[in-house]
Amino acid sequence: MSGGVDSAVAAARAVEAGHDVVGVHLALSRMPGTLRTGSRGCCTIEDSRDAWRACDVLGIPYYVWDFSERFKEDVVQDFIDEYAAGRTPNPCMRCNERIKFAALLEKAIALGFDAVCTGHYAKVIEDADGNRELHRAADWAKDQSYVLGVLTHEQLKHSMFPLADTPSKAEVRAEAERRGLSVANKPDSHDICFIPDGDTAGWLAEKIEMTRGDIVDETGAKVGEHPGANAFTVGQRRGLKLGTPAADGKPRFVLEIRPKENKVVVGPQALLAIDEIRGIKVSWAGLPIREVETGEEFDCYAQVRAHGDPVPAAARMETAGDSAGQLVVRLADPLRGVAPGQTVVLYQGSRVLGQATIDAARSLQRAVL
Repeated sequence: MSGGVDSAVAAARAVEAGHDVVGVHLALSRMPGTLRTGSRGCCTIEDSRDAWRACDVLGIPYYVWDFSERFKEDVVQDFIDEYAAGRTPNPCMRCNERIKFAALLEKAIALGFDAVCTGHYAKVIEDADGNRELHRAADWAKDQSYVLGVLTHEQLKHSMFPLADTPSKAEVRAEAERRGLSVANKPDSHDICFIPDGDTAGWLAEKIEMTRGDIVDETGAKVGEHPGANAFTVGQRRGLKLGTPAADGKPRFVLEIRPKENKVVVGPQALLAIDEIRGIKVSWAGLPIREVETGEEFDCYAQVRAHGDPVPAAARMETAGDSAGQLVVRLADPLRGVAPGQTVVLYQGSRVLGQATIDAARSLQRAVL
């Protein structure tokens, strides 16, 4: 229970369905009072109190489990390390993968619980053989299946999402009001929870040694200088402060980060378009489809951001020797601003097939990486 309205209503529905429910709030920082600014951030002292009040209204036990050290190592440090390597990570994916449905689920099962129940907007469906699949929620505007794409077949066996069929967030708030839950009108949290002021570049500057270097265009010509390549991300337009304007006078965007050379490559927006993605650290949400096992190409939709539009694609697993293999995704419609470190999630209809961490992307006009 995060202390928000979604998890409170999810707990209420689980109680109403007859389950034996225990509310658990995750303490993810040793200084949680500093991690919320209005609707920014989460998992603070304020949030833990809101979660406790909800449990009190529902008449269920309430506990706070301290995962701060594991969160620091598996999510925060991973975030720092990825940026230091010139990649753009998604900390929400890592938190779901390594904390909520790994550390939390492991502890819950060890204590005799059957499942972890959360307020995520996503749906678990069983096929004809009883195997569980992950699907989009009824409200696509609030759908969170993308950030749950890291869940494995085994984890889906122990996952419950009571808000799956809820048509809108407004209905969840109205239900919370009817149930007497004080969080009914609490603002949704957004941005990265451990960077509550939203200044990712400033936060990283305190964690990663920044070294001045060159900003070059797609031809390799120097057009400016940067305070540290790690502070930039693919697709970025603002904050470049280029000394040399483009010949056509149009804005330039970050095309590539080269941390080893300490260079940032910029160019016209058209060069951000990519039509091929290669992914590593592949996992499948439920049992993989047949084509994954055979290495055949299969049609799907690819999504590279939590609230991005899925695009038609063809994908296949490419295995080399004893390696775990790469996921190769060819897009029917080009995407812009795709960066290494991001996550690509594959869908067929509403079903989540699986995900991979983007290792490389290929431009329509040139190899970006």
